[in-house]
Amino acid sequence: MPIRPGSLRDKTDQDVVALAKEGEEEAYRELIRRYERPVFSLIFRMVRNRELAEDLSQETFVKVLNAVQSYRPEFKFSSWVFKIANNAAIDHIRKRELDTLSLEGSPHADTPELIEATALQISERGESQLDEVANRELGGTIERAIEVLRPEYRACIMLRHVEGRTYEEIAEILNLPLGTVKTYIHRARNELRILLREVKDE
Repeated sequence: MPIRPGSLRDKTDQDVVALAKEGEEEAYRELIRRYERPVFSLIFRMVRNRELAEDLSQETFVKVLNAVQSYRPEFKFSSWVFKIANNAAIDHIRKRELDTLSLEGSPHADTPELIEATALQISERGESQLDEVANRELGGTIERAIEVLRPEYRACIMLRHVEGRTYEEIAEILNLPLGTVKTYIHRARNELRILLREVKDE
């Protein structure tokens, strides 16, 4: 019997994926409905281009649907989807690294101060101050500063402060050791504070 549209809304991701694995088209559509907006949001904040983000989002869901049989239910489905989305964004950024990683005419990229910042330890007080800012809706100034970050740092910041993912989930999504994720987030926060301080002082 065909699944009625809307009848999957109360089912868990795992239940819907199980139906998708059986070839139920409505289950595929439900998975896209659940993750279309968060996947687009993540990719858009990574590549900063709406048309490109739409293309990469579509590419992500094609990969998700093609690979759904290989999904292992002991892992969180959302993390699996975000891993595919992040890989699509990172692959694109690396192909166009020079254009994507620096702001046009930005004096901040590759400065000695920025390089030195990656080695600094972040105080708890500093972290909490940045958390307060980052957990609000990111403003244009912060987003422009995030564009300067290297792709791995940018992905960590997006997943942590925009998607609200735990360190453990980020490690799973990015396929990185937990300690590396924490280091990347600390360094990214440090760089953001330097960039935002410079903007404030201008």
